[in-house]
This record gives sequence, structure tokens and C-alpha cells, in this order.
Amino acid sequence: MKISRDQFLQSIGAHSTNKYWSWSAVNQEKKWVIFGAWDVHTKNGREMILSNDWRYNTKGKKQPGYTDAFRNLRLVEDENYKLKTYSMILEETGDGDVSRAKIKDFIPILHDRNLIKSGNSWYAVDENSEPTLFPDEEPIETESNNTHYKEGMKKKITVNGYYERSAQARKSCIEHHGCFCSVCNLDFIQLYGDLGKDFIHVHHLKPISQIKEEYKIDPVKDLIPVCPNCHAMIHQTNPIKNIDEMRVIVEIGRRNIKAGVFKNTNK
Repeated sequence: MKISRDQFLQSIGAHSTNKYWSWSAVNQEKKWVIFGAWDVHTKNGREMILSNDWRYNTKGKKQPGYTDAFRNLRLVEDENYKLKTYSMILEETGDGDVSRAKIKDFIPILHDRNLIKSGNSWYAVDENSEPTLFPDEEPIETESNNTHYKEGMKKKITVNGYYERSAQARKSCIEHHGCFCSVCNLDFIQLYGDLGKDFIHVHHLKPISQIKEEYKIDPVKDLIPVCPNCHAMIHQTNPIKNIDEMRVIVEIGRRNIKAGVFKNTNK
């Protein structure tokens, strides 16, 4: 016998403010925050569970479900509640009005998730996987101790990964190594002018995802600046490529391009 969404939430001890317009619920005893994730907002393993664009409907009226969702996400960010999701299938309205979203069906299976804040939206991602796309960096200041900085503290993706990065550690890394890619030598300000000033990713030589606890880092020995492309390629394999391996790969690629080995396959 198929159960309703309200019955499903009750069966896992979760409660929402309103079963009709709220897509988030909380189990206070287990400290779970549960979000229904729309199928139309799920892509490449990332579920968009809240966006500032959802704050008002097409008629300019504030959506009560947004307030609930935002408040519940703060429990994940600030109170260490566990984030979980289940899938919801959207019933098409025919006029594209998302403010009239209606659930066609749902899948009563919970998934453990981590939280990403990217731009003006929040995403739920599989906690057992490394991100294949790197969101814009959003550094969060953490406690520092001279030349060592605390990192880890599994919470949400803030800079290129699942764990908090220290803004001061990033700054110290770039001051020492320079603001250019340590793999391919791309200097953004040389290529893009003022638009590229201070833009670079910072790669953690020992992935924090393998540590999963707070620890102190040396920003000179543990961090290195890389461009987004090289950073993505570093994480393309498991285990990840080290910097020397990447430099060899890039050099071979450049030689092959110069020798005309590669042809443009996109045409």
C-alpha cells in the first residue's frame, strides 16, 4: 500500500510546519533536517533544495515554505543537524509557474547529504563523494595560530570542497607561492587584466576529506595555488594526481599540440 508524504515523514519522526506547502521537515530527537528534492532541480549529483529566487512567487507574494526551509537549513549550518533528502517528482502545470508546484509522486527513501552554498542557492550532495565541479570560493574565517590554521570541521562546502577552508590560510599560501597556477603557470591578471586580479583556486595537497577532523595546517607546505581547470583535473582520478604528475601531463599535452598530434574533435 502506497503511503502519503505526510505518513512517510511521520514514520521517520519528522514534522513540518505545513504538509501542503513545506518541503522541509525536522526530527528533533535525532537532529535530522529532511528536504524533499525536486527532480527538476537535481543535476550531476547535486540537488538544489533552496534558492533565494524561491522567496517570492510570480505574483510577488512571500512563499511560507521558503521561511521554513531557510530556518531548517540554519539547523544544519549552525546546530550540526544531519541533512537528509528524498526525491520528489514535479507535476507539470503547463504554464511554467513554479509557484504552483505540485508533487506528482515521491520516493520514500532517505539519503545522507552534505550541504553546499553556491551563489544564492543551497545544494544537497552525496556525502560519500568528492565534488567534480568546484563552486566559487566562499572563504570563512577560522581561528588562526601564527602560521598554522585550523581546518576540517566537516560542515558544508565553502571553498572547493566539503570542508571549511581558512581565508587567512589561503592568503598566506598565495603570498608565498604567488597568484598563478603551480601546474600550468596560468596568470589570470596577465590574460584577463584587472578582471583576473586575485583570482585563483587553492588546492589542499592532502585532501581534507581523508582527514575528517579539525587539524592545523601550514599554508606554505599544505596548500598550493592552481587554476580551476588544473584543479578539476587533479580531482579527476582517485587517488588524486599530485602536482608533479600534473606538470608532466600538461607538458606532454603542450608538446603534442605543438606537434599537431591532436585534432579538434568538436567540429
